[in-house]
Amino acid sequence: MTGITHAYDTFQPTHYDIFIDINRGTKQISGKSVIDGDAKQKDIFIQQKNMEIESVQADGNDVPFEVDNKKEAINITLPKAGETTLAVTYKATLTDSMMGIYPSYYEVDGVKKEIIGTQFETTFARQAFPSVDEPEAKAKFDLAIKFDEKPGETILANMPEVRKENGVHYFDTTVRMSTYLIAFAFGDLQSKITTTKSGVKVGVFATKAHKANELDFALDIAKRAIEFYEDFYQTPYPLPHSWQLALPDFSAGAMENWGLVTYREAYLTLDPDNTSLDTKQLVATVITHELAHQWFGDLVTMKWWDDLWLNESFANMMEYVSVDAIEPDWHVWEMFQTSDVPAALQRDATDGVQSVHVDVEDPAEIDALFDSAIVYAKGARMLVMMRALVGDDALRKGLKNYFAAHQYNNAQGNDLWSAVGEAAGMDIGGIMNSWLQQPGYPVVSASVVDGKLALSQQQFFIGAGEDKGRQWQIPLNGNYDAVPTIVSDKTITLGDYAELRQAAGKPFRVNVGNNSHFIVKYDDTLLQDILDHHEELDAISQLQILQDLRLLAEGKQISYASIVPLLPKFADSHSTVVNAALYRVANDLKKFVTPGSDEEKQLQVLFDKLSAKEVARLGWTPKAGESNDDQLTRPYVLNAALYAKNADAIASAHDLFTKNASDLSNLSADIRPYVLRNEVKNYGSADLFNNLLNEYRKSSDASYKQDLCVALTATPDAKLIAELIEKFEDAETIKPQDLRAWYRGVLSNDEGQQAAWDWIRNDWQWLDDTVGGDMEFTTYITVTSMVFHTPERLAEFKAFFEPKLNTPGMTREISMDIKVVETRVALIESEKAAVNAAVAEIVK
Repeated sequence: MTGITHAYDTFQPTHYDIFIDINRGTKQISGKSVIDGDAKQKDIFIQQKNMEIESVQADGNDVPFEVDNKKEAINITLPKAGETTLAVTYKATLTDSMMGIYPSYYEVDGVKKEIIGTQFETTFARQAFPSVDEPEAKAKFDLAIKFDEKPGETILANMPEVRKENGVHYFDTTVRMSTYLIAFAFGDLQSKITTTKSGVKVGVFATKAHKANELDFALDIAKRAIEFYEDFYQTPYPLPHSWQLALPDFSAGAMENWGLVTYREAYLTLDPDNTSLDTKQLVATVITHELAHQWFGDLVTMKWWDDLWLNESFANMMEYVSVDAIEPDWHVWEMFQTSDVPAALQRDATDGVQSVHVDVEDPAEIDALFDSAIVYAKGARMLVMMRALVGDDALRKGLKNYFAAHQYNNAQGNDLWSAVGEAAGMDIGGIMNSWLQQPGYPVVSASVVDGKLALSQQQFFIGAGEDKGRQWQIPLNGNYDAVPTIVSDKTITLGDYAELRQAAGKPFRVNVGNNSHFIVKYDDTLLQDILDHHEELDAISQLQILQDLRLLAEGKQISYASIVPLLPKFADSHSTVVNAALYRVANDLKKFVTPGSDEEKQLQVLFDKLSAKEVARLGWTPKAGESNDDQLTRPYVLNAALYAKNADAIASAHDLFTKNASDLSNLSADIRPYVLRNEVKNYGSADLFNNLLNEYRKSSDASYKQDLCVALTATPDAKLIAELIEKFEDAETIKPQDLRAWYRGVLSNDEGQQAAWDWIRNDWQWLDDTVGGDMEFTTYITVTSMVFHTPERLAEFKAFFEPKLNTPGMTREISMDIKVVETRVALIESEKAAVNAAVAEIVK
């Protein structure tokens, strides 16, 4: 949408004095926003949303103004252009949408309480104070907050509090920053605080519903992460403190507000004595992601939202770089390979997907940019690819120069490429723009043609796709000397295959390490050579074989049935990443069978065969001193054994439940969701259901609550499913922030799918009213599309969502998800018989 004027084009702020008076009882806000700035013309506008504007003054005199709610603007006529001080007096209300200034609700010992927090990204600072609410409009802020204060309450903001007068809390002047990074919060909080080597105060804050030791893990990770980043970026942390705050109600995962990072409780607080390793890794990467932003996004900010990827992709890469440095034994890059990489490859293969860099102007479209598989996962993969090309020395030198050149200001993608490219002596921009400016990725075909080894590239699609002849500059990372570092040609020939194979002494492969964003289709000769030596390959390479074959099968370039006989070859691996890839393929086979059918029984036998040896080796109970791989692999194989209806597995889980019935939270977190779900599915009753739901309401342990959600949504009892769906709109039981997981759980349950699907269609307006302003709202469409796989469900999906295609911010998601379901249905129809025959052949 060209031609939209930015508020910053009309008025450029330099300093804000903001006073906000918040009454929790009436949910009313009254305030005054005083803004020094440069009016570029007499007719200017600044932004507001859902406010009552009482007066506007310029340099102490009333001036004409008009509120334009559709444009979320205050149009102001000034007597003259130039340096001006605006003063806007206003009233507003606290929201219950988890955007702007809003209450978070929680209980301590059965007493209901609330704390007030903020969420201003993307365009919600304008709900808190009139402002030029655009990332380029950086200014300094003096914040003063008054509230109906109770004894012992804590108030936090981006900067330290400097004084309190007449019940007003005054905070130190911020550095130059964007409005969406302003934050404050107050309530009855507990904290733990430490100091980094360079003197930065680091604190973790949470409600008193949590045990004190639930703050320890986050405090340790945050402190060490800031110390790591100061060294890696060679740029000091620019503020006196870094507060991490867990909010009981929070729509996103976390938010990088400068100096006051806010989190979902699940991503900050954890029980150090009973939390699974994968949850610790997840929490650590969320913390380090947000702290990476304190430089990359906060110190230097994208100029406009079209460069959102610049913030998110970089932080997504750095979360792994930093955790790998501070906890090297975790091998956290393996988590990148099992989460971000498959998410990016899957999403980016659907025609119509957004590119990493997307032009956007309409504020209603901005939230739609937060496509985690593209802006976060694919973008991070691009940067991992770039890091592998230039090396850490050049990357760090380039970043240091980038921060020095743009600190407290704004930047665009090309500014980063210039800085890193200059440090590396490479045209990084030329390489990266071929990946960032166009959607999709290539499949590189490797084949022996007339005795010669040849490579070609073509865009890869899952489902129908229009081939527009796109080409990429591909870092090939081959294991033969003849392979060039970068290929941009459509086709290349490397030489005589027999000679190359003999000289190398190993099967030919490209994308070694799986760091470049493409997949490989080897011809039969090359693939068989790899498979014959698969045990000699490292774990990432084995993952990659299964990953690429699965995608090729989904793209109908090979038969899905051809992968089935390969699965037992990888089933005895002790590696988490291999098991992740193996069971990703195995679980995908479930879509080819009808629940309760003979074909499903065959598939269950296959699952039993795949998992039996590892279940026997690992057992149900985590052992002291066992490897990280064993800890992380156990859930995959136990889950498989339970799907297989293995009698010993079902009995073992029941036994564990019985032994821990007096306090189920004491079950080892590594296996707890499987034990609880097994009990609900195989030994369920209304009493058990109600007891677990009560446990969910009572607990403040986010990990335990997630496990209870997994279990309760698996009930096969239609009456209990109906009761559960009634709780979907009861915020006292299921918070809106957590509802998507409950919806997805019931939708994925064959016995509950119809009820969940009926609920979302009947109560869509309630859902829109409740979480519609949330950047994650469209993911309700996404999770629905991930479950549906029959022609009947496809028809219903289209009938419900197609009329909503023109809704701002939903168009791309709906059109893509229709393609996703269409593609899956077509694949099942064409491959079902062959896949089931292949399964039968293995298990006979």
